[in-house]
Amino acid sequence: MSARLYIEWDGDKIPGAEEMLRRVAEQCVQEEGIGLPAYAQVRITDNATIREINREYRGIDRETDVLSFPSTDCTPRETLGKRQDKLRRERDETGRCFLGDIVISLEKTKEQAAEYGHSLNRELSYLTAHALFHLMGYDHMNEEDKKGMRRMEERALEKAGLNRVTDDELVARAKEAMTFSYSPYSHFKVGAALLCRDGRVYTGCNIENASYSVTNCAERTALFKAVSEGEREFIAIAIAAEKSMAWPCGVCRQALNEFAPALRVIVACGEERDEAPLNALLPHGFGPSSGMTEILGKE
Repeated sequence: MSARLYIEWDGDKIPGAEEMLRRVAEQCVQEEGIGLPAYAQVRITDNATIREINREYRGIDRETDVLSFPSTDCTPRETLGKRQDKLRRERDETGRCFLGDIVISLEKTKEQAAEYGHSLNRELSYLTAHALFHLMGYDHMNEEDKKGMRRMEERALEKAGLNRVTDDELVARAKEAMTFSYSPYSHFKVGAALLCRDGRVYTGCNIENASYSVTNCAERTALFKAVSEGEREFIAIAIAAEKSMAWPCGVCRQALNEFAPALRVIVACGEERDEAPLNALLPHGFGPSSGMTEILGKE
């Protein structure tokens, strides 16, 4: 079983990208378990071109990061045998199954790599994996389908060696976020970097207010940004301060516990660093599994 990508670049190639994307494709096909040699056509282009394709084929007059055009109507809800039968009908003279076409905007990829704190190659790999699973029938129209698709993407990227943000990188992002701190009252700058399960990183700083109760901690700034963008699964958070180690306050521990009770919490100040799981910082924490439905009298 193997997968191939036939990649067309509208501009200059990124060194090492083609080998990396082919490795990602191999892992995606293996994770799906279709058991057939397969291939897809990939075009890496610019915003203007992908906007034109969106307008022509989807009636949407704007650029997006990636487009997928499946060759079959496969869906993960079908049995594996039924999906394989559909793909067999798409075999060419070499015996390989054509999965479909992928179009990626390199401009959007660069923007998102900067926004999420990824390398360009990592973001390009993520979009390729995302598109390949679309070609194999996955979608994210509802929360359950989105989680299922994310799990497949994460496994494929992890096995391809592309789904890991190092602790050093996460702490560096937290220190960078700390420089944006608005702390005219405490003069205690804090930055946080929250690592999502899909590899994306959201950052935040503490934002103070003349009415002290309105102040927001760096951890919650990062968390709220991530949740507002649809993220729900988190692996680790790095918290950096310039004067001393800054463990999350009680409110931040409770906010983080809502989504990730076992979250790795890394604190840093200068070269000093420490770590603990969130459930050690908030033992017997109250969260979604604490019987709220019974308390509220709902099913």
